[in-house]
Amino acid sequence: MSDWIEPGKKAPAFTLNADDGSKMRLSELLGSPVVLYFYPKDDTPGCTREACAFRDRQTEIKKLGALVFGLSPDGVESHVKFRDKYQLNFPLLADLDHKVAEKYGAWREKNMYGKKSMGIQRSTYLINADGKVAKLWKRVKVDGHDQKVIDAVKELE
Repeated sequence: MSDWIEPGKKAPAFTLNADDGSKMRLSELLGSPVVLYFYPKDDTPGCTREACAFRDRQTEIKKLGALVFGLSPDGVESHVKFRDKYQLNFPLLADLDHKVAEKYGAWREKNMYGKKSMGIQRSTYLINADGKVAKLWKRVKVDGHDQKVIDAVKELE
């Protein structure tokens, strides 16, 4: 289990398959701020609320020049169903072996009703146009999170 990548540090490079069949490379996004949010599972209550909040604010986020990507250990097929069911308007990335989540510190031990397991801790990184972490939210509470992210993107300008 890796530590979180703290603000000011370079965001680790990665290449992942997106829900549209393309390969997404973080290195190709330099020049734009990137909102990379880690979520546990497609089509579950909290993850759906979070995705729909980013969907509903997408116009505002794009006007600020930022790109949003959701990342979970679900496969592309699952992402496609989730995207289509909720008309998500940003890419979902498939981190099947959770290697990227591990690099970013989002793959952590979870304790649910006394049962310990490994999984994604809901978290968000704001990566600036230079590829450095500008802000990190480690334990995201879904309600209101979209506004916090937008406020942080505005502070980058």
